[in-house]
Amino acid sequence: MSFTQCKIYFDGSHYIAIPQGSFPSGKGCKKQNTANPTPEQIERKEAFETAYKESKKLPYMQRKKYIDEQLKIAIPDENERKNFIAENNERKDRNRSKKYCLLWRKVRLQRWNYFVTLTFDSAKCTAETFKAKLQDTLKKLVMRKGWKYIGAWEHGGENGRLHFHGIFVIPDDQMVGELVSVTDYSTKRKRVQKKLQNTYFLKRFGLNEFKEICPMDVEHSVKYIIKYIEKEGGRLCQGGDVKPYFIAAVMDEDIICPYGVEDKKLLLSDSFTCIDQDGVVHGAVCPEVIEKMPKSN
Repeated sequence: MSFTQCKIYFDGSHYIAIPQGSFPSGKGCKKQNTANPTPEQIERKEAFETAYKESKKLPYMQRKKYIDEQLKIAIPDENERKNFIAENNERKDRNRSKKYCLLWRKVRLQRWNYFVTLTFDSAKCTAETFKAKLQDTLKKLVMRKGWKYIGAWEHGGENGRLHFHGIFVIPDDQMVGELVSVTDYSTKRKRVQKKLQNTYFLKRFGLNEFKEICPMDVEHSVKYIIKYIEKEGGRLCQGGDVKPYFIAAVMDEDIICPYGVEDKKLLLSDSFTCIDQDGVVHGAVCPEVIEKMPKSN
């Protein structure tokens, strides 16, 4: 056995193992800046963050110009301002890339079965109470029913009404309420449509849709959620044991070749054997076996 403990993720095509100790000394964690920032540095950073957030509402080609205009007071010198904006845009792009890389690793280790849209009814709650009550409800479903989800909040384009969109893992026999087929008219698509609506959420919150998804639909569903995060400038919501890695020992014969920067990772066979930390062999890798393996962040 070459490696007794590895973090393993699926990149969409292959399983990749990260042996224990490959990235020591907290590599990948935020660097601690021991120097206290000056008031001028704080002012510049705050001005950039505000302008960057506001620029998200503009067409892509207009964003850099908008940020430059907003920072002219904080950074009068044109070259200094240009370098500052370029440096911070690079930081934003780098953080965004890391965030979505981690998101996809989480997504690819789950067996998602529903794409859910939940909308609040003003006769039942306000936007604020809807958000708080739904978060509490989902938290309880995670604890009591084993649900998992990743989602995002969004304000509808037509009337600004708050929605929640998410992909869910709902175990067999753990659905609450009933899924009822209903027919309504979609003003967005301008046609009559059929959908599955959950009676439990309808009674407590308002209109909803539970759409069954298969593995081929997951990528499209996640990109749909990411679109709303970018649009609203918000954050992902997550519940349940949704982690990006599972832990397993790796045998010599299951390693195809070293992989990644400095060859610190390992490219694994598509049918490698999953062995847990106690040496128990669970069989060739597959969704059912992965569910049995310990998970890690």
